[in-house]
Amino acid sequence: MSHDNQTNALRRRFESDRTALSILENTYSPSLVEFYADLGIDAVWIDLEHGGPSPLEAADLDGLLRAVDGTDTELLVRLPGTDPGMVRKALDAGVRNVFLPRVDSADEVRTAVRAGRFVYGDDPGTRGLAAPRARRWGLADEYVTTEDTEVLVGATVETATAVDRIEDILSVPDLGFVFVGPLDLSVSLGHPDELDHPAVTEAVETVRSAAVDAGVPLCGLGFGMDDVNEKATNGYDLVNIGSTTGVIQATVTDWLEASAGDFSAGADM
Repeated sequence: MSHDNQTNALRRRFESDRTALSILENTYSPSLVEFYADLGIDAVWIDLEHGGPSPLEAADLDGLLRAVDGTDTELLVRLPGTDPGMVRKALDAGVRNVFLPRVDSADEVRTAVRAGRFVYGDDPGTRGLAAPRARRWGLADEYVTTEDTEVLVGATVETATAVDRIEDILSVPDLGFVFVGPLDLSVSLGHPDELDHPAVTEAVETVRSAAVDAGVPLCGLGFGMDDVNEKATNGYDLVNIGSTTGVIQATVTDWLEASAGDFSAGADM
């Protein structure tokens, strides 16, 4: 008995006219990933750079992946580094959309993209061929062809050096997407957390316009739904609309502020 390999719903979304929406699941809960998939979100961002399990911990990654199996929701997994071995490990686990943090050069990106492919242009790729979960342990049909067609390897542009080299980075063959990271970019430019600083907004616009011109899918952060909708009409192919802890914080704060009576510690009962 054989199994057809799963197609990448996020890749199909990038090929359509509608901007994909993602949410950062920063508690790393398979149950919440599953719930977001039931709600119909396009992608759940799992950030392994700033927290969460190691991508080398297969069981933890498997649990998050199983939460979206059989749905149109994809995991969007950012790795903690640019090591091509981590790219191969995540893809073999079944991740279809993986991206690198803090890239600085086209060569660095090219090495990672090649690590995600069996054939790279007219040359061999450097992805290992085995029978991992991504291959359904040997049961998937047309595994090599499907993986090279469906998998996306992207890069976060979040350093001043990467912005200066953005055209070279965008010219890397088969680059899946770029994700603009304004927070780390503000640090790299010497204005930590000043996202409205002219140097930061100019750098973000440089990346945005270059990606649109190059036809490389563009991803970014949304700061409120007005900003999300503006980015959706301004060339972004995916916008992250928030995080689990951000949603909980806003909701619980509203509940507490709207509550009647004095529920503070030490109040008379």
